[in-house]
Amino acid sequence: MKDTLEYKSYYASVHFDASDEIFHGKVLGINDLINFEGTSVKELKKAFKEAVDDYLDTCQRLGKQPDKAYKGSFNVRISAELHKEAVQFASIKNMTLNDFVKNAIAYVLTKAPEQFHMN
Repeated sequence: MKDTLEYKSYYASVHFDASDEIFHGKVLGINDLINFEGTSVKELKKAFKEAVDDYLDTCQRLGKQPDKAYKGSFNVRISAELHKEAVQFASIKNMTLNDFVKNAIAYVLTKAPEQFHMN
């Protein structure tokens, strides 16, 4: 089951609230909070596109960058055993752990995105 929408390179998570009988969503990967809703899938998709367009228009009007600024660094929590295996693998391949992780992420994003339902 796919529970994300994509429009103009923006993604949103979508959910259904059975008690209120409404679909609702949230735009992902930005600093601002953008929610939208609809009573049907068609209405939900339309509301998502309108929300993204409105967000972009508002950012332009305010002279603000619309996308979240990423630093390029983050912490990853893994088991001690997986950490050990990753360090050993990187060492055998004569690379740093950082380069190994960068390569692994790039590989998954370019070679296997369908496994993670991104598109």
